[in-house]
Amino acid sequence: MLRKIWSGRKVFRPVLAACGLAVGGWMAADRSLFVSGPVIAQEAASQAASQAATGSKPAQVSVAPGVVTVQQSRIYVFVDKRGVGHQHGVEARLVEGTLALGAEKDAGQLIFDMKSFDADTDAARRYVGLSGSTDAGTRQAVNDNMRGSAILDVNRFPTATFDVDSAKATGETSPKGFPSYLLQGNFTLHGTTRPLAIVVDAERVKGWLHVRGNFTINQTDYGIRPYSKAFGAIGVTNQLRIYGDLYVAPTDNVVLSQIPQRP
Repeated sequence: MLRKIWSGRKVFRPVLAACGLAVGGWMAADRSLFVSGPVIAQEAASQAASQAATGSKPAQVSVAPGVVTVQQSRIYVFVDKRGVGHQHGVEARLVEGTLALGAEKDAGQLIFDMKSFDADTDAARRYVGLSGSTDAGTRQAVNDNMRGSAILDVNRFPTATFDVDSAKATGETSPKGFPSYLLQGNFTLHGTTRPLAIVVDAERVKGWLHVRGNFTINQTDYGIRPYSKAFGAIGVTNQLRIYGDLYVAPTDNVVLSQIPQRP
Protein backbone atom coordinates (compact mmCIF):
# COMPACT_ATOMS: atom_id res chain seq x y z
CA MET A 1 0.00 0.00 0.00
CA LEU A 2 2.81 2.38 0.88
CA ARG A 3 4.46 2.00 -2.51
CA LYS A 4 1.12 2.82 -4.15
CA ILE A 5 0.92 6.00 -2.09
CA TRP A 6 4.52 6.84 -2.96
CA SER A 7 3.83 6.39 -6.66
CA GLY A 8 2.84 10.06 -6.45
CA ARG A 9 6.39 11.08 -5.46
CA LYS A 10 6.70 13.29 -8.54
CA VAL A 11 3.99 15.43 -6.98
CA PHE A 12 5.41 15.35 -3.45
CA ARG A 13 9.06 15.93 -4.38
CA PRO A 14 8.63 19.53 -5.61
CA VAL A 15 6.44 20.28 -2.59
CA LEU A 16 9.11 18.94 -0.27
CA ALA A 17 11.83 20.83 -2.12
CA ALA A 18 9.91 24.09 -2.06
CA CYS A 19 9.02 23.81 1.60
CA GLY A 20 12.27 22.65 3.14
CA LEU A 21 11.14 19.84 5.40
CA ALA A 22 7.49 20.19 4.45
CA VAL A 23 6.68 21.13 8.02
CA GLY A 24 4.94 24.29 9.04
CA GLY A 25 7.02 27.36 8.49
CA TRP A 26 10.41 25.68 9.07
CA MET A 27 13.24 25.86 6.56
CA ALA A 28 16.82 25.51 7.70
CA ALA A 29 20.04 23.81 6.72
CA ASP A 30 20.96 22.57 10.20
CA ARG A 31 19.66 19.48 11.97
CA SER A 32 17.92 21.08 14.97
CA LEU A 33 14.59 19.56 15.98
CA PHE A 34 11.51 20.38 13.98
CA VAL A 35 9.43 23.34 15.04
CA SER A 36 6.29 21.36 14.27
CA GLY A 37 5.41 17.91 13.09
CA PRO A 38 4.01 16.80 9.75
CA VAL A 39 0.35 17.10 8.89
CA ILE A 40 -0.47 13.52 7.93
CA ALA A 41 -2.48 13.07 4.74
CA GLN A 42 -5.56 11.66 6.52
CA GLU A 43 -5.85 14.94 8.44
CA ALA A 44 -5.15 17.22 5.50
CA ALA A 45 -8.67 17.20 4.01
CA SER A 46 -10.41 18.38 7.17
CA GLN A 47 -7.72 20.99 7.77
CA ALA A 48 -8.08 22.29 4.21
CA ALA A 49 -11.85 22.57 4.58
CA SER A 50 -11.48 24.51 7.81
CA GLN A 51 -8.93 26.86 6.26
CA ALA A 52 -11.15 27.43 3.24
CA ALA A 53 -14.08 28.34 5.46
CA THR A 54 -12.10 30.80 7.59
CA GLY A 55 -9.85 32.13 4.85
CA SER A 56 -6.81 31.45 7.02
CA LYS A 57 -3.42 30.56 5.61
CA PRO A 58 -2.28 26.95 6.01
CA ALA A 59 -0.07 26.45 9.06
CA GLN A 60 1.65 23.36 7.70
CA VAL A 61 2.29 21.52 4.47
CA SER A 62 0.96 17.97 4.38
CA VAL A 63 3.34 15.06 4.12
CA ALA A 64 2.21 11.64 2.93
CA PRO A 65 2.28 8.89 5.59
CA GLY A 66 5.56 7.01 5.62
CA VAL A 67 7.61 9.71 3.89
CA VAL A 68 11.19 10.02 5.17
CA THR A 69 12.35 13.61 5.47
CA VAL A 70 15.69 13.42 3.68
CA GLN A 71 16.82 16.85 4.85
CA GLN A 72 16.83 15.74 8.47
CA SER A 73 17.69 12.05 8.09
CA ARG A 74 21.25 10.74 7.88
CA ILE A 75 23.19 7.59 7.13
CA TYR A 76 26.48 6.99 8.97
CA VAL A 77 29.13 4.36 8.30
CA PHE A 78 31.90 3.13 10.59
CA VAL A 79 34.98 2.00 8.66
CA ASP A 80 37.52 0.15 10.79
CA LYS A 81 41.24 0.08 10.08
CA ARG A 82 43.56 -2.70 9.06
CA GLY A 83 47.26 -2.64 9.90
CA VAL A 84 48.43 0.92 10.48
CA GLY A 85 45.47 2.46 8.66
CA HIS A 86 42.90 4.84 10.14
CA GLN A 87 39.34 4.44 11.36
CA HIS A 88 36.76 6.58 9.62
CA GLY A 89 33.24 7.84 10.12
CA VAL A 90 31.25 8.59 6.96
CA GLU A 91 28.11 10.75 6.69
CA ALA A 92 25.58 10.40 3.86
CA ARG A 93 22.05 11.32 2.82
CA LEU A 94 19.10 9.68 1.16
CA VAL A 95 17.78 10.70 -2.25
CA GLU A 96 14.29 9.81 -1.07
CA GLY A 97 12.60 7.29 1.15
CA THR A 98 9.42 5.79 2.54
CA LEU A 99 8.98 3.50 5.53
CA ALA A 100 5.83 2.09 7.13
CA LEU A 101 6.71 0.62 10.50
CA GLY A 102 4.35 -2.24 11.33
CA ALA A 103 3.61 -3.08 7.70
CA GLU A 104 3.65 -6.78 6.81
CA LYS A 105 4.29 -6.15 3.11
CA ASP A 106 5.35 -3.33 0.79
CA ALA A 107 6.90 -1.51 3.75
CA GLY A 108 8.86 1.07 1.77
CA GLN A 109 12.07 1.92 0.01
CA LEU A 110 15.21 3.83 1.03
CA ILE A 111 17.42 5.21 -1.74
CA PHE A 112 20.96 6.15 -0.68
CA ASP A 113 22.77 9.04 -2.39
CA MET A 114 26.23 7.53 -2.91
CA LYS A 115 27.68 10.82 -4.17
CA SER A 116 26.84 12.41 -0.81
CA PHE A 117 29.15 10.04 1.11
CA ASP A 118 31.49 12.34 3.04
CA ALA A 119 34.33 10.94 5.13
CA ASP A 120 35.18 12.10 8.63
CA THR A 121 32.76 14.93 9.13
CA ASP A 122 32.70 15.88 12.81
CA ALA A 123 29.10 14.65 13.05
CA ALA A 124 29.98 11.26 11.55
CA ARG A 125 32.98 10.73 13.80
CA ARG A 126 30.93 11.52 16.90
CA TYR A 127 28.05 9.29 15.80
CA VAL A 128 30.21 6.19 15.26
CA GLY A 129 32.20 6.77 18.46
CA LEU A 130 35.44 8.27 17.15
CA SER A 131 37.20 11.19 18.80
CA GLY A 132 39.00 14.13 17.27
CA SER A 133 38.66 15.73 13.85
CA THR A 134 40.25 15.28 10.45
CA ASP A 135 41.77 18.09 8.41
CA ALA A 136 40.22 19.13 5.10
CA GLY A 137 43.07 17.87 2.94
CA THR A 138 42.99 14.38 4.44
CA ARG A 139 39.19 14.25 4.16
CA GLN A 140 39.39 15.19 0.49
CA ALA A 141 41.92 12.46 -0.21
CA VAL A 142 39.78 9.86 1.57
CA ASN A 143 36.67 11.03 -0.29
CA ASP A 144 38.43 10.85 -3.65
CA ASN A 145 39.49 7.26 -2.95
CA MET A 146 36.14 6.21 -1.49
CA ARG A 147 33.98 7.65 -4.28
CA GLY A 148 36.36 6.71 -7.09
CA SER A 149 36.14 3.86 -9.57
CA ALA A 150 38.31 1.53 -7.47
CA ILE A 151 35.86 1.45 -4.54
CA LEU A 152 32.30 2.85 -4.61
CA ASP A 153 32.47 4.05 -8.21
CA VAL A 154 29.71 6.59 -7.59
CA ASN A 155 29.58 7.81 -11.18
CA ARG A 156 28.62 4.33 -12.32
CA PHE A 157 26.52 3.50 -9.23
CA PRO A 158 25.11 6.81 -7.94
CA THR A 159 22.54 5.18 -5.64
CA ALA A 160 22.08 2.17 -3.40
CA THR A 161 18.60 0.91 -2.49
CA PHE A 162 17.00 -0.92 0.41
CA ASP A 163 13.63 -2.32 -0.75
CA VAL A 164 11.80 -3.01 2.51
CA ASP A 165 9.40 -5.92 2.10
CA SER A 166 8.16 -5.91 5.72
CA ALA A 167 8.67 -3.90 8.92
CA LYS A 168 6.96 -5.99 11.58
CA ALA A 169 6.92 -5.16 15.28
CA THR A 170 9.09 -7.58 17.25
CA GLY A 171 7.06 -7.22 20.45
CA GLU A 172 10.28 -6.30 22.27
CA THR A 173 11.89 -3.06 23.33
CA SER A 174 15.36 -1.80 22.55
CA PRO A 175 17.98 -1.08 25.25
CA LYS A 176 16.73 2.53 25.14
CA GLY A 177 13.22 1.34 26.00
CA PHE A 178 11.65 1.99 22.59
CA PRO A 179 9.55 -0.51 20.60
CA SER A 180 11.58 -2.38 17.99
CA TYR A 181 10.76 -3.49 14.45
CA LEU A 182 12.38 -6.00 12.11
CA LEU A 183 12.93 -4.62 8.61
CA GLN A 184 13.40 -7.33 5.98
CA GLY A 185 14.04 -6.88 2.29
CA ASN A 186 16.77 -6.59 -0.32
CA PHE A 187 19.76 -4.26 -0.34
CA THR A 188 21.30 -3.27 -3.68
CA LEU A 189 24.79 -1.77 -3.63
CA HIS A 190 27.37 -1.46 -6.41
CA GLY A 191 25.06 -3.39 -8.77
CA THR A 192 24.67 -6.39 -6.44
CA THR A 193 21.48 -7.29 -4.55
CA ARG A 194 21.45 -9.36 -1.36
CA PRO A 195 18.85 -10.05 1.37
CA LEU A 196 19.02 -7.74 4.39
CA ALA A 197 17.40 -7.79 7.83
CA ILE A 198 17.84 -4.98 10.37
CA VAL A 199 16.28 -4.31 13.77
CA VAL A 200 15.34 -0.66 14.40
CA ASP A 201 13.63 1.19 17.22
CA ALA A 202 11.36 4.22 17.16
CA GLU A 203 10.39 7.16 19.35
CA ARG A 204 8.13 10.13 18.67
CA VAL A 205 9.74 13.53 18.15
CA LYS A 206 7.61 16.57 17.28
CA GLY A 207 5.08 14.43 15.43
CA TRP A 208 7.68 12.39 13.54
CA LEU A 209 8.94 8.87 14.19
CA HIS A 210 12.67 8.93 14.91
CA VAL A 211 13.83 5.55 13.60
CA ARG A 212 17.32 4.24 14.33
CA GLY A 213 19.16 0.99 13.68
CA ASN A 214 22.35 -0.44 12.25
CA PHE A 215 23.64 -3.42 10.30
CA THR A 216 26.90 -4.77 8.92
CA ILE A 217 27.95 -5.78 5.43
CA ASN A 218 31.12 -7.15 3.88
CA GLN A 219 32.29 -5.00 1.00
CA THR A 220 33.39 -8.02 -1.02
CA ASP A 221 29.83 -9.43 -0.93
CA TYR A 222 28.89 -6.48 -3.14
CA GLY A 223 31.86 -6.64 -5.48
CA ILE A 224 33.79 -3.88 -3.67
CA ARG A 225 37.48 -4.35 -2.89
CA PRO A 226 38.40 -2.71 0.45
CA TYR A 227 40.98 0.06 0.22
CA SER A 228 44.53 -1.18 0.72
CA LYS A 229 48.09 -0.10 -0.06
CA ALA A 230 51.65 -0.98 0.91
CA PHE A 231 50.90 -4.65 0.32
CA GLY A 232 48.07 -4.57 2.85
CA ALA A 233 49.99 -2.84 5.64
CA ILE A 234 47.66 0.14 5.36
CA GLY A 235 43.97 -0.23 4.68
CA VAL A 236 40.45 -0.74 5.99
CA THR A 237 38.57 -3.85 7.01
CA ASN A 238 36.15 -5.69 4.78
CA GLN A 239 33.25 -5.24 7.20
CA LEU A 240 31.37 -1.95 7.41
CA ARG A 241 28.79 -0.98 10.05
CA ILE A 242 26.00 1.17 8.59
CA TYR A 243 23.70 3.27 10.77
CA GLY A 244 20.34 4.72 9.80
CA ASP A 245 19.05 7.79 11.66
CA LEU A 246 15.72 8.65 10.02
CA TYR A 247 12.73 10.90 10.63
CA VAL A 248 9.55 9.37 9.21
CA ALA A 249 5.95 10.55 8.99
CA PRO A 250 3.79 8.02 10.90
CA THR A 251 1.35 5.68 9.17
CA ASP A 252 -1.76 3.96 10.47
CA ASN A 253 0.24 0.73 10.85
CA VAL A 254 1.44 1.90 14.27
CA VAL A 255 -0.42 3.00 17.39
CA LEU A 256 1.30 6.25 18.31
CA SER A 257 0.26 6.04 21.96
CA GLN A 258 2.39 2.88 22.25
CA ILE A 259 5.54 4.70 21.09
CA PRO A 260 7.30 6.85 23.72
CA GLN A 261 7.52 10.54 23.01
CA ARG A 262 10.61 12.59 23.67
CA PRO A 263 9.86 15.26 26.30
